Amino acid sequence: MAEEKTQLQQRIDAGEPILLAEIAPPKGSDPAPLLAAANRYAGKVHALGISDNRREVCMSALAAAALVAAEGVEPILHVITRDRNRIALVSDGLGAQALGIRNLLCTTGAHQTLGRFRAAKNVFDIDSIQLLQTYANLAGDGSVVGEEGIAGAGPFCLGATVAPYADPIEMQAIRLAKKVAAGARFLITEPVFDLERFDAWWQEVTRCGMHERTAIVAGIRVLTDADAANALAQQRPCPMVPDAVLERLASAPGKAAQRAAGIEIARETIEQLRGLEGLRGFQICGERDDEAALQLIETSALGTD
Repeated sequence: MAEEKTQLQQRIDAGEPILLAEIAPPKGSDPAPLLAAANRYAGKVHALGISDNRREVCMSALAAAALVAAEGVEPILHVITRDRNRIALVSDGLGAQALGIRNLLCTTGAHQTLGRFRAAKNVFDIDSIQLLQTYANLAGDGSVVGEEGIAGAGPFCLGATVAPYADPIEMQAIRLAKKVAAGARFLITEPVFDLERFDAWWQEVTRCGMHERTAIVAGIRVLTDADAANALAQQRPCPMVPDAVLERLASAPGKAAQRAAGIEIARETIEQLRGLEGLRGFQICGERDDEAALQLIETSALGTD
């Protein structure tokens, strides 16, 4: 018998608005900060994304997701292909299901040279589209790991990321369509800063009708200080941060004022995007400043009703 759908998938199927947040697991083994974050977000978001060693080594995302679930908050486990071969990826997916975690965000992952672990060896055995296909078909087709199928595997609520700022836009729309065909029920964009470019991308997405085939959620990242914003703007591949945003943060007098300006910029971005036809919601990320993310949720009148 198929397992009951996750709450996230139920909202997707019902066409209801979606509000997500993303957190990074603690850098150490102490679960206290993670549990505190889970409780702060409880009741304020529909699901909580758990990142997977994005730019620094942290607690296992799978362990963190299990701890979050135990607090009564539905997690989205991020699974990246950079660090694991197909055997480990399948094993982690089965382990997640055993722990009651069935929202999986499949992503290739940022290259290790963009993080602090530059000397680490990457894997990239399969890419994010192949990972989506693997999880979607695992019960009946496990050929990716030499099996006919793995009985009882899934069903999962699968998601992926999309890059509105990568060129050319038309190729990114094709890649988006491939992720949907591979089984992505929801897609989360890279953080939105350049509204003009996002609008051009959205026009292509809606022209192709992709917003009708999957739930597309806009990523919103709170820039809490000018130095971090400038560092982000220099990284590739990463969202484009317009000079006007950088200048606005830099002109704020002091860290507290820069943080407030960053929250206000994110709020204005949400206001500009929330009227887009077909956009299903938002994912808020405070980059280890959960209070900034929660303040943004409140001031933007984003709710879970």
